[in-house]
Amino acid sequence: MGFRKRVTINLLATWGDHAIGLAVGLILMPFVLGVLGDAKYGMWIFINSIAGYSGLLNLGLGQTISRYVATHHAKGEREELNRVVNVIGAVYLVMGLIALGIASVIAWQSPNLWPSTTIPTTELIWVILILGINVAVSITGSVFGGVLVGMQRFDLERGITVTSGLVRFVLTLVFLQQDWGLLILALIFLMTTLVENVGLVIAAFRLVPEMRLGRRYLSRRTLKECYSFSVFALLEMVANRLIDSTDCVVIGCIFGAEAIVPYYVAQRLCQFITKPLQFVGQVCLPRAGELHAKHQMAELRELVTRAMGLSWLLTMGFFIGAAFFGPVLIETWVHKPYPQSHVLLMVLLGGQLVATPMKVISGVLFGIGDVRKPAMTYIVEALFNFALSLILIFPFGLLGVAVATLIPLYLIELAILLPYALRKLEMNPRQFVGEVFLPQVAPLVSLLGYSMVVSSRIPLTPGWHHMLAVAGGGAIALGATWLIQYQLVAWLGTNKLRRHANEIAQTNESAYELRLDEAISPRG
Repeated sequence: MGFRKRVTINLLATWGDHAIGLAVGLILMPFVLGVLGDAKYGMWIFINSIAGYSGLLNLGLGQTISRYVATHHAKGEREELNRVVNVIGAVYLVMGLIALGIASVIAWQSPNLWPSTTIPTTELIWVILILGINVAVSITGSVFGGVLVGMQRFDLERGITVTSGLVRFVLTLVFLQQDWGLLILALIFLMTTLVENVGLVIAAFRLVPEMRLGRRYLSRRTLKECYSFSVFALLEMVANRLIDSTDCVVIGCIFGAEAIVPYYVAQRLCQFITKPLQFVGQVCLPRAGELHAKHQMAELRELVTRAMGLSWLLTMGFFIGAAFFGPVLIETWVHKPYPQSHVLLMVLLGGQLVATPMKVISGVLFGIGDVRKPAMTYIVEALFNFALSLILIFPFGLLGVAVATLIPLYLIELAILLPYALRKLEMNPRQFVGEVFLPQVAPLVSLLGYSMVVSSRIPLTPGWHHMLAVAGGGAIALGATWLIQYQLVAWLGTNKLRRHANEIAQTNESAYELRLDEAISPRG
């Protein structure tokens, strides 16, 4: 399968997974809250928030296995591939047992940790233990999900994940009740997680039949090699977590919890908009590893320009839409106007005009094994963001915190990471700008015109039907212009190739006639 088609399928699968998960969450949250009540649901969220930190126990090896599986499979290195899978699988098994041990300690101390809770102690202990088992299974089984991602079969990996989520959704609707509600939820999560990971194991072995498990594949050299990569992937994870959580923490500590709400509304909406676009970089990682292993640098550069162009086009499209329709969207979502949230949203989306396309750059650099520079860049950016937030929050309030998020993105990623990546990939800066940004101008101008006409002539009131209609019209304006431009460029390119072929044919014909004349003419 061609790389464009494979990347497109992987991207659509990832976006589909995100869209279905978002829809399920919007439906399931109010249902579970209504059945359990505030106290039990609050405890469920709290326990799952603690469990969420288990993501750090993968030690950055998630990206590592995707990268090395892609590289070794492209080179036909079966033994090395098996060593990577077995070594990372063994590490994940140990981390899963550690997670289970931590859960056991928390369960044992739960009566002392939550003495005033109304939830029965027996139910609380079992819920924590079951969620600990769930985390252990998820960590251990994720090695096979990494194999699927490394083989660029996001469609299989996301398909299994979506199926598990839908089964969990149906079981929750059918079986959840007030009595022992937390235990029922925990059992549903554990059962679907087990089925999901069994599916990942089966799919991985069918896709890579030469994959084997065994002690003979455990290698200290491979472990050292993997950790030399994963330590920087872990640094990137920590940096991203700091960047995502720093703003609200600073605001809450200085102005109080209530002041967080307008900022959180803007930040959460920005995350909803940009998260699917950042998946483009994840999809590019294993493909970049494969192309780099095959020394196909021209195809690698084409992957970068196309993926960054798509990311910037969609991010800028959302930025334009938010500029015109942001206030109505915010009121539709939270059922009350937050004028300050719109200003904050525009600043945060302005930062994403750089951050989202640059996720493609970091994904490609990780894919080719260059992890130190992007990881250290993100750490510096996170620290700069935190320091600048503390400085700007006093004179400018919430707006200062948003600006403190934007400034490091432009100064560090554009001034340091982007020039480094262009040198690493041997890309000409002027050609890069022409191929990434210029083709997106016409579709964005079309969207800008559409937004100006709609906002000035059609009075909009809060409501999802209005928002969906406006978004659909904007998507048609953007997509139709892009398609027309694409077809026009393809037609002009075809005509140019034809003219070039005719010129070559005429030149060859003239040269042939000249040689024929020389051959038959009498020598003087």
